[in-house]
Amino acid sequence: MDVITSREELAEFCDRAPSHDFMTVDTEFLRETTYWPKLCLLQAATVDEAVLIDPLAKGMDLTPFFELLESPSLVKVFHAARQDIEIFVKLTGRVPKNIYDTQIAASVCGYGDSVSYDNLVRSITKVSLDKSSRFTDWAARPLSEKQRRYALADVTHLRDIYLALRDKVRDTRRQDWVEDEMSVLRNIDTYVVQPDRAWERLKLKINRPRELAALKRLAAWRERRAQEMDQPRNRIFKDDVLYELAVQRPLTPEDFEKLRAVPRGFGRSAQAAEIMALLGQVESLGKDELPQLPERYRGPSPKGAVGDLVRVLLKAVAEQNDVAARIIATSDDIDALVLDDDADVAALRGWRRSLFGEKALAIKHGRIGLAATPDGIVEVPLDGSESSV
Repeated sequence: MDVITSREELAEFCDRAPSHDFMTVDTEFLRETTYWPKLCLLQAATVDEAVLIDPLAKGMDLTPFFELLESPSLVKVFHAARQDIEIFVKLTGRVPKNIYDTQIAASVCGYGDSVSYDNLVRSITKVSLDKSSRFTDWAARPLSEKQRRYALADVTHLRDIYLALRDKVRDTRRQDWVEDEMSVLRNIDTYVVQPDRAWERLKLKINRPRELAALKRLAAWRERRAQEMDQPRNRIFKDDVLYELAVQRPLTPEDFEKLRAVPRGFGRSAQAAEIMALLGQVESLGKDELPQLPERYRGPSPKGAVGDLVRVLLKAVAEQNDVAARIIATSDDIDALVLDDDADVAALRGWRRSLFGEKALAIKHGRIGLAATPDGIVEVPLDGSESSV
């Protein structure tokens, strides 16, 4: 279990890897005190080789590995890939080519929603992993023998998991299901946070257009500051602080003293000066320059009885087809289709519409009902006959 610590050793591995069909990849990183994840270790394995790569080694150059990630013929296999890929996007500006996420594949093969790696290893390989090193300090050197064994296990067992899931997806003809989910991971916008859109991450608790204008600017300011200082956004300001600032909009140092969300004396800080400047811009906006609040539906709540029936249908369809419910439809999808037959949601497109969406709309319009039987939930058409979900 020697660790690769030089560009030359890394280049040799990267020259060998493309002779195989796939390579499993994982990372260890730290992020508790930073905005950007700090890469501490890379793990990779082909069919006959597994390596640990130390990005913190003196003089290490990861260019050969980054070039390997660009290989269009070599499948790069991850489990729960989003955070790993985010690291590579930050370091290279690109999403690795030809990626495959076993967590997504597992969700369409009956292993549940967001199944963990160790549970998947146990289910498929019958091996129980020692996860006690999960929260160790991966930036400390030298790495212990226990850390190295833990890190290698994250890519060696992944080989067997990938082969098993790849075959099951193929045998059940669900490649399109996996591809639909993978398209999100392949989109670089999934990993790049634009400060001007940072407000979209917040739960909207705003009732007036000028408050929304303030919230948008405050969220963008926090995001830029967090990125520049490489600190978690909540260390700059927590969400509740943004809401209070957006509603109260302090314009003088004295105004800050009336707020509960900031400490005394904050109004005379450099941060407060920046906030007062951007809130001053908000106050100067004319009514025609203010953003419109999202329209709020005024009809029956999608959380009511119809929505409940559609959720029961979703659970039944998911169980019948041995697929995680979240892959078929989200709670927001259900709310949207209850309100609008033509809602722009995944549940009303492609294979999801055939599997679930059409039946959901039929329930909504009273064309079918649901009944519980010893064999599970069945559809009850208007003519009174029964058919299985």
